Amino acid sequence: MSSRQNKGLYTRRDFLKTAGAAALAMGVAGCPAVVRPSKGRNRIIVLAVDGMDPRLMLDFIRAGGMKNCKALMEQGCFYPLRSSDPPQSPVAWSNFISGTNPGGHGIFDFIAHDAPTLKPFLSTSRISPPDRTLRLGKFSIPVSGGEAEQLRKGPAVWDIIAQAGIDSTAIRAPVNFPPVQSGARTISGLATPDIHGSYGIFSFFTDSPEYRDGPVSGGQIQKTYASAGRYPCVLKGPANTFRRDGAGVDIPFEVQTDAGRTMAQIVLGEDRIILRPGEWSEWVRIKFPMLPVLASASGICRFYLKRTEPHLELYASPVNIDPSEPALPVSSPEDFSRRLVREVGSFYTQGMPEDTSALSAKVFGDDDYRVQATLVHEETLRLFDHALHTYNRGFLYFYFSSLDLNSHAFWRTLDAEHPLYDPEVVKRHGDFLPWLYESIDSAVGRAAGLMDEHTTLYVISDHGFTSFRRQFNLNSWLMDNGYARARSRFDRGHASFFGDTDWSGTKAYGLGINSLYLNLRGREPEGTVGPGAEAEALKDELIARLKAERDPATGQPPVTNVFRPEEIYSGPFVSLAPDLIVCYNMNYRASWDTVLGKYPREVFLDNLDPWSGDHCMDAQFLPGVFLCSRPSGLRDPALTDLAPSILSSCGIPVPREMTGRDLFA
Repeated sequence: MSSRQNKGLYTRRDFLKTAGAAALAMGVAGCPAVVRPSKGRNRIIVLAVDGMDPRLMLDFIRAGGMKNCKALMEQGCFYPLRSSDPPQSPVAWSNFISGTNPGGHGIFDFIAHDAPTLKPFLSTSRISPPDRTLRLGKFSIPVSGGEAEQLRKGPAVWDIIAQAGIDSTAIRAPVNFPPVQSGARTISGLATPDIHGSYGIFSFFTDSPEYRDGPVSGGQIQKTYASAGRYPCVLKGPANTFRRDGAGVDIPFEVQTDAGRTMAQIVLGEDRIILRPGEWSEWVRIKFPMLPVLASASGICRFYLKRTEPHLELYASPVNIDPSEPALPVSSPEDFSRRLVREVGSFYTQGMPEDTSALSAKVFGDDDYRVQATLVHEETLRLFDHALHTYNRGFLYFYFSSLDLNSHAFWRTLDAEHPLYDPEVVKRHGDFLPWLYESIDSAVGRAAGLMDEHTTLYVISDHGFTSFRRQFNLNSWLMDNGYARARSRFDRGHASFFGDTDWSGTKAYGLGINSLYLNLRGREPEGTVGPGAEAEALKDELIARLKAERDPATGQPPVTNVFRPEEIYSGPFVSLAPDLIVCYNMNYRASWDTVLGKYPREVFLDNLDPWSGDHCMDAQFLPGVFLCSRPSGLRDPALTDLAPSILSSCGIPVPREMTGRDLFA
């Protein structure tokens, strides 16, 4: 982002934003080594269901539902699946993809940091501009390619299969941006940015006094006022990497209402989109001009007219990378996304498409959010059915996000002890999560319909789910216990990313959801803790005191475990891990202010956000699902075991980087 766009936008989900806008000419990471192809006819289908909870699944089966999962369980096997430490989605899916733990793939949290500058960045990918440019007036013309770099290390199971000469497809593949051009057909999923280089910034246009102009969590409110029934609006585009000042490329448009205010027309360039209150548009393609005549970036968005009376309220989705003309690589081969658009229509490329930010910001009510989440799920099912229809051999991986993001949003309908539990909300939306589980079960049934003696079907999830009732402000706890110091007692809690921290009086700090760092001399710019014995003694002290802490409101410990990385990780990238990994108790999680490096005055507080369920706690409480049409003799499977098992069943040698076991050996 340009500094203009970035100013004031650090809200509680900004850890999901990448650290810079993209150049249009990008390189991609290299490919894994070629291995000898298998001559067998084995077919493997993997349905990857983010956030599918084994306890909920079993409850639904006992109640007579999820018949396809039950049949698969009876035919093959079912076990709880050990997740990653911590059980965050990018960490957990990297464990599956690479067949090893974070010490082998280098993803430890949603957010990582550069110790010499203390600047945070998205842990899964990095986008850098061209290193050489030619200046022409206010423009900088690239004369060398920029780079989109995938930060997950090690080989990916679908790439290895493709390079073995076996047909390999991965749709909405998580932690796979930008995709490696390996011969596999892939569409990137979780961790794919929107056109701003973020995980999603919505826009909301209104003249309602209920809203204030400016940034909100994951979005932007724009106040607009009518003149003769015409509302001027601006759709904010990406930073222009061709301009020396990095100014954003914004697209003006106009909203017109009829005399009775029964409908609205959106006039955007040559497009005319007519909506009635409560209606959604189809995908709208938008061209953002970068260089006059020579270059533009294509994006897609959807509009939702929430209401016209008594005030205009118009939502625009985050501008997604256009899969029919991607400004950043979202598929391999590069024309695969274009082909899918021709065959099934446009689709979300944004890694987290369900707009929980709009729900948290109260731009969406529960009804609005449910409709949007259902649109996402229906679009995903169209992609899934197309993938099944075109599949006849080799490996097929398909990722579903719906259970994860909707469990975050509606877990409050399942937990009567959550601070936001409301019988009226349960009455209206308590059926949504059960309906989604049944929809996934129906997808399992359609995949099972392709099975024969040569086909193995996996249904897996990266973690389970639990309630997020109470927040723990880790940085506030550090400050109250003498491990951190504010520049001024009056400034405490205001600045994000440690802007009000006195580093000369700070020994430790929390960043990300489960990560705790020491302020080490020689590593951090103003380090105070000596490496070696002093650092180890401080770790011992922090571990003991955090595990002894109790919530005065409940008497419960917010933290159940604190690990040194060498205790739970192995591999060449352990040195990149946080100094300590904090594992939270059931119903507790790091606060959003902790994620952003802030020091509010409260250490404990209720979670009053619709984001009411979570999984970034102690992994022992949150196993995922392992369902397979083949029986397994190993009764304690882990995510790291799946890639080696799949490769072995294809007759492909397992790379030495993979530390997992063969579940069928």
